[in-house]
Amino acid sequence: MLELSAISAHYGKNQVLRSIDLKVGAGEVVALIGANAAGKSTTMRLIAGLKRATSGSITLDGTEIGGLSTPKRVSLGIALVPEGRQVFAQSTVLENLTMGAYHRADRNHIQPDIDAMFAMFPRLGERRNQRAGSMSGGEQQMVAIARGLMAKPKCLLLDEPTLGLAPVIVDEISATVMKLARDGMTILLAEQNAAMALEVASRAYVLAAGAISAQGTPEQLKASPVVAQLYFGAETTDA
Repeated sequence: MLELSAISAHYGKNQVLRSIDLKVGAGEVVALIGANAAGKSTTMRLIAGLKRATSGSITLDGTEIGGLSTPKRVSLGIALVPEGRQVFAQSTVLENLTMGAYHRADRNHIQPDIDAMFAMFPRLGERRNQRAGSMSGGEQQMVAIARGLMAKPKCLLLDEPTLGLAPVIVDEISATVMKLARDGMTILLAEQNAAMALEVASRAYVLAAGAISAQGTPEQLKASPVVAQLYFGAETTDA
């Protein structure tokens, strides 16, 4: 469904992505793991149209989208849940969810989808009239995910959804991602928390210094001595 081919990107003279290739199949959960400043958020911003690549191509269902605006990409089925949640702080939970559907023409289906979000996240239903900025970090992350889902995406981009959250909330977010996967949602998940990412993903890429350094199934990556040492604190032995 989503494919990045030979994507490179710069901030000024600083190259932050180096000819990366990445694929996400329909109904697949793919993780992009890496340390802080590895280039994960830049990758997500490129897919969403918030930044332009220096070179390479991005396709959705075989159609090149690299030159399209962010609203056009949303209308084609790309939805980004950004790092740091970025909820509309002065707006209520209900207003945040409604704004997630701003581009949709099927107005008669928006309320049923809001009801579905409140069923998925009961706490949001209880706080539907509360300002999003007054909620806890975990609750704001739920708002951000629900807002992204209100766009009815083909491919959901989750950028660091567990960053800064307590372990019990991380478990809730993991359970939500797995439920979405069971329902057939296509997801690209960017995460520093490799253990969480490899738990929910069917495949993963390791991004280091702007380049893909490893890829494979969670089992393959966990068995890799380099990945195990970098992300799980495992000790390696000399051959």
